[in-house]
Amino acid sequence: MKAILDLCGGTGSWGKPYKDNGYQVYNVTLPDYDLNKEEIVQYCIGLKPYGILCAIDCTVWANSGARWFKDRKPEEIFYHAKLLVHCLRIIYETNPVFWCIENPVGKMREFLGQPKFIFDPCDFGDPYTKRTYLWGKFNVPGFFENKAVKPVLGSKIHKIPPSKERKILRAITPYGFAMAFFHSNR
Repeated sequence: MKAILDLCGGTGSWGKPYKDNGYQVYNVTLPDYDLNKEEIVQYCIGLKPYGILCAIDCTVWANSGARWFKDRKPEEIFYHAKLLVHCLRIIYETNPVFWCIENPVGKMREFLGQPKFIFDPCDFGDPYTKRTYLWGKFNVPGFFENKAVKPVLGSKIHKIPPSKERKILRAITPYGFAMAFFHSNR
């Protein structure tokens, strides 16, 4: 059985199409699995994954939080930067068939360079916008999966009212994109 690492996978929505199609998906995410702990990194490396999905928390990276950049504590920025480094280390040491790092428009581009692919959820059938960058070694979702729709909900992510669940709701990988990515990277 092919193993997929869903690093910082949160709800597991990006890895779900793989799980539904018989892959062994390991959702390595907080609070149970902190990639800034060496034993968790070693665990991931030991799984010898076929593919790696990586959706690092965008709290300190995304432009949507730019108004709070000046208030970020150095420890918080360093913590999230280390997550990125550890994800890259796992990718390097396991050399999977495919890997992808995802994050909304923001500062991560300053570290990883130009993204390989840029999309909005509406490009894959979810009627809202959330410009997202992808870096890595993967097949770009093909046009046959692309079911673009008008973004009638606009930037619904920014309109989610404050709550304990807001961060989780904003981070869910759009279903249409997750399916298209799966169909192009099996």
